[in-house]
Amino acid sequence: MTGEQSHIRAVDSLSANEFAVELDGEALTGVFSVSGLCSLSLDEDGRPRHRPLVLSKMVQRGADLPANQWVRETLANPSARVTRTLAVVALDEGVEVRRWVYRDAWISQVAYSDFDSSSEVLVEERLTIQHGGVEEVWPGR
Repeated sequence: MTGEQSHIRAVDSLSANEFAVELDGEALTGVFSVSGLCSLSLDEDGRPRHRPLVLSKMVQRGADLPANQWVRETLANPSARVTRTLAVVALDEGVEVRRWVYRDAWISQVAYSDFDSSSEVLVEERLTIQHGGVEEVWPGR
């Protein structure tokens, strides 16, 4: 280097495509995205508001898969809140760096993408999930 020093600074950031979702501690497969992640939301009086999550995943056949079991139990008794613990896990090169744990999570809506004979896109299942609160966990603390 000619007279100048290069100051390269590493940026500690998360990639939006590196995450996992767990349902009662079991990893969910086929998850496309999670939207609505929010650690804190307060109303005008300073009380916590629990904003819903939307979990977008591929439709899967396996009746014993955790998400399918939860959906089936919810559809069988829609007036009951069939609750689970849902965790969204941020990863960095496969290492957990942060976790959002949603307790008393329940499905309030099950919706699907369009069927289209001219498309080769996988059918998407969108679960709108209400919850009783979120805890943000920082591993190693």
